[in-house]
Amino acid sequence: MRIAILGAGSLGTIVGAYLAAGGMDVELIDAYKAHVDTLNQIGAKVVGTTEFQAKVKVIIPENKSGKYDLVLLLTKQLYNDSVLKELLPFLRDDSVVCSLQNGIPEKNVASIVGEERVIAGSVEFGATFIEPGVSSLTTEYTQFKKYAFQIGELNGEVTERIQRIKSALDLVGGTHISDNLVGTKWSKLLINNAFSGLSAALNGEYGDILDNEISIICAVHIADETIKIGHAKGVKFAKMGGFDIESLELRSENDIPERIQTSRVVMEPSRLLRASMLQDLEKKRKTEIDYINGVVPKMAEGTGISTPFNDLVVAQVKSAEESQTVPNFDTNLKAFKELLNSQ
Repeated sequence: MRIAILGAGSLGTIVGAYLAAGGMDVELIDAYKAHVDTLNQIGAKVVGTTEFQAKVKVIIPENKSGKYDLVLLLTKQLYNDSVLKELLPFLRDDSVVCSLQNGIPEKNVASIVGEERVIAGSVEFGATFIEPGVSSLTTEYTQFKKYAFQIGELNGEVTERIQRIKSALDLVGGTHISDNLVGTKWSKLLINNAFSGLSAALNGEYGDILDNEISIICAVHIADETIKIGHAKGVKFAKMGGFDIESLELRSENDIPERIQTSRVVMEPSRLLRASMLQDLEKKRKTEIDYINGVVPKMAEGTGISTPFNDLVVAQVKSAEESQTVPNFDTNLKAFKELLNSQ
């Protein structure tokens, strides 16, 4: 199986290192030339909750050649149209494109490469790009080896090809096949909304969100909004890491203390994670906020369900994008406190 990792950022570097070390024929593809050169010269180095290094083969997008059997899509959704159209000549009729992106991009991916080629999944571990050639694993190593990915066919079938792809990804970390792909993606969206969104809006690690009484209450509300909109759209949320995501829904304000406690326990292994959107803001780049927290208000149209907490995250991140600044935790937290007081 010839594998391409399209987008060798923080996650792609780690995935590529473990696949290469496991003996797979894998090629990492990334546009960051300094990163590409360093990876080719000294290999991929993984730091953080583990220490690991592996030789890898890396190219810039213009140097793609031949045909790939499996493409792991880890670019940002912002670039899907151009990236996927450029990929088409390097796919066979039976090639597979596995979307491991945040949000719910599968419909768009399928419209370009063909629905029969698409499987999807979610990445259940966190990583931070440190410098060219180096990526930090921010999820506890034991958790990473147990729950790294969920993947599934769009129609929920457990096919021979999904089993084959699971076998490859198991070389990286624990890979689980989902027969509820839509629910899997919505569950990952919820985690991203509640913690990546706030990490970017407030400029903090997940641990900062967990430890602050205002931000953790807001995370609980963001999760609740996402669940309610998902349910309105007929979504049954899939378990993540064995945890029942739907149990985070609020039936009343009295549930908040218990939801806070649950969120802190569930997210503790990821407390060192910093949202990739925050890293984008630090680099003065456009973020994926419209494909993450922005999905909830968009889906809420016509449902009569309000989404003020997701709305505020979107507004704060877009404000930082426009001003090309990084948010201030205390300043932006005041806006969330005001929102809580107004509820």
